[in-house]
Amino acid sequence: QVQLVESGGGLVQAGGSLRVSCAVSGRTDKTRILAWFRQSPGKKREFVAAIGWNVEIEIDLYGKSVKGRTTISRDSSKQTVSLQMSSLTSEDTAIYYCAAAVGGQWDAEASYDDWGQGTQVTVVT
Repeated sequence: QVQLVESGGGLVQAGGSLRVSCAVSGRTDKTRILAWFRQSPGKKREFVAAIGWNVEIEIDLYGKSVKGRTTISRDSSKQTVSLQMSSLTSEDTAIYYCAAAVGGQWDAEASYDDWGQGTQVTVVT
């Protein structure tokens, strides 16, 4: 099993930026994808971004609502994956979850077997 612990959430000003990180541990040898999802009250969990893990080539994928203002990155030596997002609006207020998968469709929630507890991000005006 893979353990995922998110950090870095909190209150952020509208128009500002956020950076959240995920510490990855446990049995990660078969993990090939690490991703961020988010969920706002009353809404379905939404795909934010994903990046290849345990692969040489750095491949990433972004959700439509965040593409162009979001960067996902990995640090294999520190076993972390981070998400940086700019131009924040109230629509970005959500709990942000880190997730791990061994394969499957990158933007599909069902592909991910292991999840963190989430970190709350609240955008304030």
